[in-house]
Amino acid sequence: MKVGFLTVALGEMRFEKMVQWAHENLFEALEVAVWPLINERDFSSTTIDVEKLDKKGVEEIKSVLDKYGIIISSLAYYDNNLDANEEKRAKINQHLVRVIDAANLLGVELVGTFIGRDIRKSVEENIIEFEKVFKPSIAYAESKNVRLMIENCPMIGWQQPEKIGNIFYSPELWREIFRITPDSFGLNFDPSHLYWLGIDYLKVIGEFGRRIFHVHAKDVDIDETLVLEQSILGHFGTNLHGQSWWTYRVPGLGKISWGDFVRELRKIGYDYVISIELEDPVWFGPMEKSEKGLRLGLNHLRKFL
Repeated sequence: MKVGFLTVALGEMRFEKMVQWAHENLFEALEVAVWPLINERDFSSTTIDVEKLDKKGVEEIKSVLDKYGIIISSLAYYDNNLDANEEKRAKINQHLVRVIDAANLLGVELVGTFIGRDIRKSVEENIIEFEKVFKPSIAYAESKNVRLMIENCPMIGWQQPEKIGNIFYSPELWREIFRITPDSFGLNFDPSHLYWLGIDYLKVIGEFGRRIFHVHAKDVDIDETLVLEQSILGHFGTNLHGQSWWTYRVPGLGKISWGDFVRELRKIGYDYVISIELEDPVWFGPMEKSEKGLRLGLNHLRKFL
């Protein structure tokens, strides 16, 4: 397996310098952020501007990657593809198409995104919306030799306080959505979300192995004292997204057993990239701090690879 990172962590760094930094710090892959230059997401950036990507740009990117022996594991554009606002939804869906085109030009097989949610509708109604929106997107990706995958974050409070914002957070939902999608549609598997949701993040790997296309390395810490005081619902007014009894951490600084996690991945034959998604509030921020956080995560993960 290779260790990489989501480039949002070093979002202000120029692409060539980022690739060089990754090489010098013994990373092997980049999960490249490709949000539009103007967008409303937190934890987003534009490492490659797919709106302007042309043949010359592709050649330059490939040349830099070859020079330093780094691969692009995936293009990352995590936004609400089911947005209740039809105009915003259309723009997001259109940008996803551009990301797929860019992946094809770059020879990158995977594009990661969120399903999202129409916040006016139930989860069941959103699955119907999912089919309408994603059926053409999946078919288009297949025509470009690209596979779409979804990260399993519930995104609570994203569109509306206390409400789930991404309908792809549990094994029950994965089964239903995979039942109506081809094998080219899969999962960017992140154990941190499963842990705080109370789901066995090791047990599910075996069942969903063939749909695990890519893996996020993000840890999570639990404040047991706060759970006793607030319950799992958190305190009044919180949206739960990292503001209550659980907090995302650098791999090795939370509750995830990375040795067991890697062992279970090996059992299903997974031998691709484990990509650090840096959202630890202690280590995410100024460039030097984020760089150190990434190195801490890499050093911990390498013990098990």
